[in-house]
Amino acid sequence: MSPRAGSAGPQSPDTLAFVESPVQLLNVLEWAHLHALGTGPAPAAGGPGRAPAGAAPGPGAGLALVVLSPVDPMTRGQLRRMAELARQEGHEVRWEEARGGAAAPFRTIGSLAPLLRRARRIVLGDPFSRYVQLLLTIARARDLVVVDDGTATMEFVSQLARGERLVRWHRRGGRPGPRDLVFAPVSASARRRLTPGERRRVEVFSSMPITEAPEGVRVSVNDFAWTRARFGPPRVTAGADLVGTSLVETGVVDADRYLEAVRGLARAHRAARYFAHRRESTEKLHRLATEVGLEIVRPDLPLELIARRGPIGRTVLSFPSTVVHTLPLALAGTEVRVAVCDIDPTWLTAHASPRAQGFLSGVTGTARDVHRLSAVAG
Repeated sequence: MSPRAGSAGPQSPDTLAFVESPVQLLNVLEWAHLHALGTGPAPAAGGPGRAPAGAAPGPGAGLALVVLSPVDPMTRGQLRRMAELARQEGHEVRWEEARGGAAAPFRTIGSLAPLLRRARRIVLGDPFSRYVQLLLTIARARDLVVVDDGTATMEFVSQLARGERLVRWHRRGGRPGPRDLVFAPVSASARRRLTPGERRRVEVFSSMPITEAPEGVRVSVNDFAWTRARFGPPRVTAGADLVGTSLVETGVVDADRYLEAVRGLARAHRAARYFAHRRESTEKLHRLATEVGLEIVRPDLPLELIARRGPIGRTVLSFPSTVVHTLPLALAGTEVRVAVCDIDPTWLTAHASPRAQGFLSGVTGTARDVHRLSAVAG
């Protein structure tokens, strides 16, 4: 596929959305569904999912999705599948090889600049992304929307409310590096643009518990209505499924401790399948397969859609992550139970952020409609 293959629709869309991950793209589709944007599912034979019964075409308000493609093959594959779903919903999709070499960022920003200057509303999935922050310096839109990028949304809203610099939760506590210092003016500018004011409206669209939104920020609830209408209900099996996490890959949790925790959960709940996170390393997954005996499943779509399509175990086991908030919503009306296992402080690496334990406990403690499990002995 060429960088812009499949692009169609208006040349100057009213709304421009930037996504860098499959989950971000899913949540843009959920936001668009809430606001009745798009033309409704296309009647493509054999396409994934199904159209909601009696769905009427939406008004088509000129939403263009820009995929700032990463280099990771798993993420790219899921993004390709999500892009096709977006096209079936009637949205324009523009694929940018934003990281394809040293010149790619300059080429991408240059080609997007005219659209950025004309768009009246910007939707973004990752306010911590340096790429997105740089694009925001060009944008003139008065309406800004932040859709969920997992649990990071909780940290973004808290930092915005406190007027802090935008830093991912697992990186907090360390000294800013040279690149952080060079990029600091752009990050500060992005934070100002994401703060509501007399001439700027800011919306946060989230399934996360938002408890301290800044004054003027509108919070709208993502209840995964599009996902439930488009997929399922799933066939529910008698066993349990495990959901993987990238806490090892981000340097938060020790790999051996994680392996023992997964082994304990699988044994206690008779789980056989392990749904891998797209960022999990091949080496770690190989160990889980050979040493724990789990069937490793690499989903081709975000887990919310995979679970809704089914088959899915009657119990879904997870460590603190986004899915403990999203899966109960996506699986509402089914008999599936979501259970979350706490992270024992002894599992954390010496390099983990000082805030890691508190943040992960907060992810678990604020989750609704989940069963809480004690940390498994490693």
